[in-house]
Amino acid sequence: MLAESTAFSGFSVDNVVPAKEFYAGTLGLKVSEHNGMLTLHLAGGGTVILYPKGAAHQPASFTVLNFPVADIDATVDALAGAGIAFEHYQGTPTETDSKGIFRRGGPLIAWFKDPAGNVLSVIQQ
Repeated sequence: MLAESTAFSGFSVDNVVPAKEFYAGTLGLKVSEHNGMLTLHLAGGGTVILYPKGAAHQPASFTVLNFPVADIDATVDALAGAGIAFEHYQGTPTETDSKGIFRRGGPLIAWFKDPAGNVLSVIQQ
């Protein structure tokens, strides 16, 4: 029924101004703005809508956007150099190393947050 629909995802931010600076400036994504909302234009043609909720915004406590990468160590180093702080999960099933990378089975993954507190990741292909 919806197999031909060009679906997209979305999540909220508290303020579109720092969100736009982060996604376009820090992460280097193509970002457009219409009707007070942001559209992230992802490689491969996908899109994600970011909509403002102001003070009512509650950051997602789960990963809302994953960025597949060829070399997680190089990507983490580059993003850390751009000022991104990676999450560190100690004493949990998703325990990360000193760089913030999960290396205990499954895909190598590192989590970080956008300015609104939403969880994002880079994940090695």
